[in-house]
Amino acid sequence: MTVGWGLIGASTIAREWVIDAIRAADGKILSVMSSHFERARKYAAENGIENSTTDLNDLLSNADIDAVYISTTNELHRDQAVAAARAGKHILCEKPLAMSVQDAKAMADAAASAGVVLATNHHLRNSAAHTAIREAVAAGKIGRPLSARVFHAGYLPMHLHGWRLDNPSAGGGAILDLTVHDVDALRYVLGRNPTEVVAFAQSGGMTREGLEDAVMGVIRFEDGVIAQFHDGFTTKFVETGLEVHGTEGSLVGRNVMTQRPVGTVVLRTADGDKNLPVDGSNIYEGVVRTFHAAMNEGSPSATAEDGIWSLATALAVKRAVATGAAVKVETGLKRT
Repeated sequence: MTVGWGLIGASTIAREWVIDAIRAADGKILSVMSSHFERARKYAAENGIENSTTDLNDLLSNADIDAVYISTTNELHRDQAVAAARAGKHILCEKPLAMSVQDAKAMADAAASAGVVLATNHHLRNSAAHTAIREAVAAGKIGRPLSARVFHAGYLPMHLHGWRLDNPSAGGGAILDLTVHDVDALRYVLGRNPTEVVAFAQSGGMTREGLEDAVMGVIRFEDGVIAQFHDGFTTKFVETGLEVHGTEGSLVGRNVMTQRPVGTVVLRTADGDKNLPVDGSNIYEGVVRTFHAAMNEGSPSATAEDGIWSLATALAVKRAVATGAAVKVETGLKRT
């Protein structure tokens, strides 16, 4: 069955990644909403979408739309998701889910009350490299996990400048843009939740005053596992990576913190180095296919609860930066 989609937000990420993924996963995009009339009209024409609107209720009243993809700026997510849930639409929402844990929970509650799926677009859970690391950890290939390291800094391209660099009220800055992904990737591969964080941020000249364009820190996870992270918009010549180190070995992923299905994973033990198979397909197509399945039964790749955990941890990182102290991660969710 073809799934009808509406786009809430005429965004770059939808144009570059999600529109094609929806269509490849047997979805049809029926309408796009933007607060700017001409942007909505032009976006629809350029991307082969038959309808455009500036009115959220107009989009949500379309009975042929089964699901919405929300990719507006972060401060708009809560009200748009709650409205979509009340209209009976399943929801795939960009990270972070909201600007506060309370707002993210309101979104989750609205979806649960309406009986619709609310998923967080943490796309890296659909990376073959991340899944290979997760499965190796779970199988005990490196013994007991002790520590991890994520390096997720890069150089923000010019076409993505704007609110990420100059709008704190919209959730700009490297922490809410990148650190949320690190947290979710670490939860996914470690199978553990974060408990506290310490961090320092940097303003290297790309963002306006009061917003960080780079951050480094350490997250403590359950069972005493510690994880180092580095995120930023300012590093032009760096690679990305994800490592997990245990009592009997290490997993070393290179160029795996990316939107593309690329990178390598090496399992390093006393027996030597072994390259793990990481052949994968389009990561966003995996997000959408899993979401489509969850509309009938099961769970999306990253649930609302996953989005709450990543948001709460990122907000703890922001508080740690502001206070210079270790900050507990508080979600109000049951630790599983």
